Amino acid sequence: MLKFMSSFKLRIVSCALGVMLGPHLCFAQTANEGGGKPASATDEQIPPAVAKKLEAMEARIEQLEAELKARPPAAQPVSPAVVVAGSSSSASAVPSTLATTSSTTAAATAMGSTQVSAQAQSEPTAPPAAASGKVEPFSDADWSWLNGNPRTKDIYWDTKFFTPEIRFDTNYVFDFNHPSDHSIGGSSELFRSQEVQLEQLGIGGDFHWENVRGRLMTQFGMYSATTPRNDPSPGHGQWDLVSAYRYLAEAYGGYHINKLDGINVDAGIFLSYIGLFSYYNFDNWAYQPSYVSSNTPWFFEGVRVQIFPTKHLKIEPWFINGWQSYASANHTPGLGGQLKWTPRPWINIISNNYGLGEDDLFVKGRKRIHTDDSIEVKYFDRPYRPLDKMAFTFTGDLGCEYGGGVSCYGDHKGGPKQSFVGYMLYNRFWFHRDLFAVTLGGGQINNPGRYLVLIPPINGESAITAATNSPYFTGNPGDPFKAWDSSFTFDYMPKQYITFRWEYDYRHANVPYWSGRGGITPPGGNNGSPQFFACSNGSSSGQTTLGPAETACGTPGSTSGVWFPDLRRDESFIDLSIMVKF
Repeated sequence: MLKFMSSFKLRIVSCALGVMLGPHLCFAQTANEGGGKPASATDEQIPPAVAKKLEAMEARIEQLEAELKARPPAAQPVSPAVVVAGSSSSASAVPSTLATTSSTTAAATAMGSTQVSAQAQSEPTAPPAAASGKVEPFSDADWSWLNGNPRTKDIYWDTKFFTPEIRFDTNYVFDFNHPSDHSIGGSSELFRSQEVQLEQLGIGGDFHWENVRGRLMTQFGMYSATTPRNDPSPGHGQWDLVSAYRYLAEAYGGYHINKLDGINVDAGIFLSYIGLFSYYNFDNWAYQPSYVSSNTPWFFEGVRVQIFPTKHLKIEPWFINGWQSYASANHTPGLGGQLKWTPRPWINIISNNYGLGEDDLFVKGRKRIHTDDSIEVKYFDRPYRPLDKMAFTFTGDLGCEYGGGVSCYGDHKGGPKQSFVGYMLYNRFWFHRDLFAVTLGGGQINNPGRYLVLIPPINGESAITAATNSPYFTGNPGDPFKAWDSSFTFDYMPKQYITFRWEYDYRHANVPYWSGRGGITPPGGNNGSPQFFACSNGSSSGQTTLGPAETACGTPGSTSGVWFPDLRRDESFIDLSIMVKF
């Protein structure tokens, strides 16, 4: 710009003079460029008034040049073409700063990423591709088909500093057991029967500026009560951690380091993805996942480091308070990590591992180890056929507890066997360019000791009170628990931002576990003492064992005066949901 103005300054002055003295001066150079000597303003005498105006014009031009020099360079838009690779989809170019990568949500800036996808757990953005030639991790293929990933690819409003995210999740459940108190147990997704309930209202997003990053997501609705209820760690020591954290699904801040293909260091509350499914139902193939997902952590609180040696590999170590816990249930923190590898656009391999933590409240020296391993494969992709896509996922889990009176191997050493073995398998079919989808799936677990079985909320029982005593559904070392489930899910997805879901689930356990017609609430409502047997009039017996409870309830030697919840071995229900994500 400066060069342009300098080269034409003389012409501007000459033209101005020409306007005053005659048009032939202004156009003489153009007319005579091919030959002939152009007329010159200096050949004639310039009147003093005209000379004064020319000086003023020159001064103004110099002032404009100075202002242009003082301005900072204009930011140039970075719009490298990211090829969206699929097994048969045509490639397309997506500007990384204006649209989201094919993984999911909004485009991340080079300074710290937005959440590329739920499954990718806020993968970082490399320095701008135009400058570095690098591709953002997991952004060179369309991963919206993955279980646990949102399918949104466009965002209406985004800035260099903030990428918003808003979620609404509402459901209605019809339980064929018809519990009289409308209470559902044994799930971390569904909680009330024959009622419309707001599962989650999530408002937040990703902050990113000059390599500094942060993420916030709220959890108003049922999640704000049910998720903290499953964490026993606030019972260790003082301060009301449940109240402090109940409305936060994610809240962390960190820093992005421009090394390798990116390194993130984050501290706070972040999602775990043990069990493959996302904490957010919009992202999943089914609403009610099988046990290896529903009964394993949805979040951690601590520090994580995401290291991306290549654009297809993530190594993520964790230093955390414990197993889905706001605090440490004892004195030993948990260690773990995730490996995520995507060698091809149609396969995703994930391994989550946890150990060292002592996660049983009031039980010292009992440690937990767990491995959770998944593979997701898209084995069919024909975008223009009626059946346009098919994929499956398989997840297998192994774990155990040892010390504190239990053993990984059985009664011959250290105490009763306290272990966890489980798997789940899902297959999904997409139709009519992903307008409809059908998912079939289910799984099975064997968890002697019940340390990962979700305690039914009988009389308001929580993980903290159950650590003292759970009279109706015990969690003693060696207590058996085997269960399996299956589900059929139909999705209608008219826009990328909304899902209408219909689902049927059947679940079975080898012991009475699911809410029956009589419900799981004592007469008159919860009495505030779930660790004790309740009397038939709803009052607390103040006793943790049945014999003394019979006496305290006025019927010694008879259970007639003691109240019991109605628990069944089988449960089936239909759940309808509307889920929105912006």
